[in-house]
Amino acid sequence: MKRRWFAFALLCVALSCRTQARQAAYGTEPDRSTYALGVGDQLTVSALDVDQLAKEPYRIGMDGILTLPLAGSIPASGLTVKQLSDEIRSRLSKYVRDPDVTVSLLEMRSQPVSVLGDVRNPGVVQLMGQKTLFEVLSLAGGLNPEAGNVIRITREKQWGTIPLADARLDGTGEFWIAEINVKEIMDGSSPAKNIAVKPNDVIAVPKGEIVYVLGAVKKSGGFVLGAKEKVTVLQALAMAEGLDRFASTANAKIVRKTDNANKPIEIPVDLRRVLQGKDIDLSLTDSDILFVPISGTKQAVSRTLDAGINIGTGIAIWRP
Repeated sequence: MKRRWFAFALLCVALSCRTQARQAAYGTEPDRSTYALGVGDQLTVSALDVDQLAKEPYRIGMDGILTLPLAGSIPASGLTVKQLSDEIRSRLSKYVRDPDVTVSLLEMRSQPVSVLGDVRNPGVVQLMGQKTLFEVLSLAGGLNPEAGNVIRITREKQWGTIPLADARLDGTGEFWIAEINVKEIMDGSSPAKNIAVKPNDVIAVPKGEIVYVLGAVKKSGGFVLGAKEKVTVLQALAMAEGLDRFASTANAKIVRKTDNANKPIEIPVDLRRVLQGKDIDLSLTDSDILFVPISGTKQAVSRTLDAGINIGTGIAIWRP
């Protein structure tokens, strides 16, 4: 799974690099010619021998109308830049013979997509042409290591249903809601779930549930759990690639947070008895720390537990 998640990270980087390369080659976004204008977009409009057209930008109003001198009110929402240019040219031809019209798109505000949660650069992304879920995530910098495996998408009803089997209307009946398992797209089992994103979609990436395995193990760190996935002590040890040869198996602990952040509870675990099937293989919950001390270092146990309780950015995060 770690390799698959690394492959997804490479995919995001590749998509981002491809976008930047195309922008460098053409000096603009690649799909500008097919971009459908909308409310809030800002343009410059000029025409030879038509001094009435101001040099400052024009903005498409909330009603989708662009108002220009001589050309009047034009329903610009939904048109491409070329279609708008043709319409302006047609209207100005009443006053100027074969008018040479130039329309430039300065600012796009009509097709925002909100990317929230555990991504590197959360915020609003403007669509330029059709983009898939992974392309939009790459524009937001990709997922953080702590991100969960399930992404939630909310879509305005006017853009049609989300093409996923679990799509449903919310309580208001105005929005479609669906969830996507990222791993199903990464491993190729459900490529169709990499759906096209629509304007005003909200893409929410929640933080994943993480359990931590620290101390005398071969690969210590945090392990992100999949959707509705539960993990036991032995499974967590397996994700940490097993015990170090100096591990004190009889003195392991589960450190679990409580409502009082300064007073976690400690659950003793005798790993030797668990491995022998004599003790219950306890289940871990979100943010639990399984600590395996080094034999004969009680003082180090105390220090490491204190560090584990206050987990910071230095802890490696793994995706099993």
